[in-house]
Amino acid sequence: MGLAALAASAGRGARAQGADREALIAAAKKEGRVVVYSAYLSPTTHEPIAKAFDAKYGIKIENFNARGNELRERIRVEQLTGRFLGDVQHNALTQTQMWAIGDHNIEPHGGLPGAARLNAEFKPVADDMLAPIFTINYGFLVNSIKVPMGEEPKKWTDLLDPKWKGKILFDDPRTAGGGRVMFHQTMDKYGRAYHEALAKQAPEFSRDYGEAAKRLARGEFAIYIPLILSQFMPLKGLPVRYVIPEDGVTYGSYAVSILRNPPHPNAARLLADFYLTDEVQAIYARTGHGIVIDGLVADLSPEAREMANVKPLIEEDFTRIEQYLALAKEIYG
Repeated sequence: MGLAALAASAGRGARAQGADREALIAAAKKEGRVVVYSAYLSPTTHEPIAKAFDAKYGIKIENFNARGNELRERIRVEQLTGRFLGDVQHNALTQTQMWAIGDHNIEPHGGLPGAARLNAEFKPVADDMLAPIFTINYGFLVNSIKVPMGEEPKKWTDLLDPKWKGKILFDDPRTAGGGRVMFHQTMDKYGRAYHEALAKQAPEFSRDYGEAAKRLARGEFAIYIPLILSQFMPLKGLPVRYVIPEDGVTYGSYAVSILRNPPHPNAARLLADFYLTDEVQAIYARTGHGIVIDGLVADLSPEAREMANVKPLIEEDFTRIEQYLALAKEIYG
C-alpha cells in the first residue's frame, strides 16, 4: 500500500510538473517575444537558435549583441531607471557571476529542467541564477605548407621548441580576447616560467582574429595561437589546419541568466531552458563550440563531435583578470 501511495504521489507530481510546463509555454506564447542581450558576437549560432525557437513555440527572439562592458552599462541604466527592456543575457560565466553579486541585475530563473543533463564539469556551476550553455574552445592554427603533417606542436609546452622562434603569431594576451584567456589558463597550469620562455620565442602580437588567419594562410607565420576552434569552419580551403592540444584546450564558458524584472518573464524562462536542449546544443556543436550536456542525440560530423567534446586544460577561474592582464604586460612588454 505504501509503494502504491508513493507511485500515485509521484504520478501526481509528474502531472503537476507537466501542467506547469504547459502553463509556462502558453503564457510565453502570449508574450510573443523575448529580448536577449549577448556579449558573444556569433551570427552562426544566434540566428539558427532564433529560428528554431520561433519554429517550436512561435516566439520571436530579438538579439542585441555588444561587448561585455557595454552590455553591463546598458543593463545598469535599465535597472536604475526602471526601464526594463532586456529579458535574458548570456555572457562569460565568470563575468555573469561577478556582476550578479556586484550589480544585483539578475533574478532566479525558477528551475531549468534541462540543467539535469549538464555534464559533470558544469553541473556544479549551475544554480538558481544561471546555467552554463556552451564553451568557446581554443587551440592552434598552423600553416599546412610551413608545418608538415606530424610536425605541428601537439601541446602548449611544444610552443617552447626553439624551432618556432619568430614563427608564432599570438593573439595579444595584454588585452581582452582569446590571448588573455590562453594566458590566464596556461599561467594557472604551467606558471610564470612558461610565459617567460614563450616571450623568448619572440611572438608577434595581433588583435584581429580574421586578419591573423589571413596572415597565417599567406605564410607570414607558421603558427597562430590561440585559435577559436569555432572560427575554423570558414577557413576551410586555405592552407591551414587546426590542432587540438593533447594537454587540453583553453576555454571560456558562457552562461544564461534572467535579467531582473524582465518584460517577458515566461518567454525568458522558456528560452533559458531551450539552450540546454538537443536542438540548441547541436547548433553549438556543428559550429565548433563546446557543449555542456550529456547524451546529446544529434547527427554530427566527426570533426564537429571532436570539437564539441574536447578536454579542458584546466578548470576556468577568471577571478583575477586585472591581475593577469598586468602580469602579461610585465612579461611581454
